[in-house]
Amino acid sequence: MSFKNSTAEKTTITRDTVSFEGDTENIYESIVMMAKRSNQMSVDLKEELTQKLQEFASTTDNLEEIFENREQIEISRFYERLPKPVAMAIEEFLEGKTYYRRTEAEQNTEQ
Repeated sequence: MSFKNSTAEKTTITRDTVSFEGDTENIYESIVMMAKRSNQMSVDLKEELTQKLQEFASTTDNLEEIFENREQIEISRFYERLPKPVAMAIEEFLEGKTYYRRTEAEQNTEQ
């Protein structure tokens, strides 16, 4: 998923929890799926941000020579403005873009 092109909300909004039941027919299962997807997105975002910041990292580690790196500041600001991973995971789930499957053990306990 492209984080930069996400249309998820950047602020908190009120949601209809009934819409979360959709495919799973269980609101709690849906919430767990969204939470797991959100964690995946968060890890991906953090890795991407770290890689971009490393490109502009200074090689000198002298405390007396601390200075602002404009490129790092701009990159950080861009990532701060992105929607939160939770909002992107909810949007993906509601649009039906989230893939999930039940394990055999879960299917056997339901029967």
